Amino acid sequence: MKLDLDALKTEVLEHLEAEGFVVFHGYSRLAESDSFVAWDTDRFPDYRSFVAAAKRAGVKLIVYHFREFTAAHIEEASERLEDSEMSMDERRPIERRLKALNGYEGFTCALELSFDFENRVYLFSLRSEWYEEYLDLLEEIDAAFGDEDDEDDSIGGYYSRN
Repeated sequence: MKLDLDALKTEVLEHLEAEGFVVFHGYSRLAESDSFVAWDTDRFPDYRSFVAAAKRAGVKLIVYHFREFTAAHIEEASERLEDSEMSMDERRPIERRLKALNGYEGFTCALELSFDFENRVYLFSLRSEWYEEYLDLLEEIDAAFGDEDDEDDSIGGYYSRN
């Protein structure tokens, strides 16, 4: 499904206000808690169902967040690529893909709605397909770094039997 998150971010905000919710413009809550419950946006991508569930649960406040794609996203990926252990032949296709993503600068790449209910965060999150591609590229770049956990921390093979 092709998502136009730029149009959707305005539509969602208008819908929340029409439904009588207090809208709190907050940051992403994905990394904030390990006790969140994610809405199944693959099978139920319509935010209205999520909002209706919040309303039926008696929720009054919804945290609203969207993220715009910036040049800093590309710069970060390029720096990570430069620092990676990839060969030039491995880097070229990634550099081309990153360059193609430059055209999305200023577009909305992610949209989140969340609310708290009975000590859990309930989360509705959408990402554009091209932003998912960007995140996949970051994972590919990060996978090219040597595994730092495998380094030998012993001192010359000597150890204490204490």
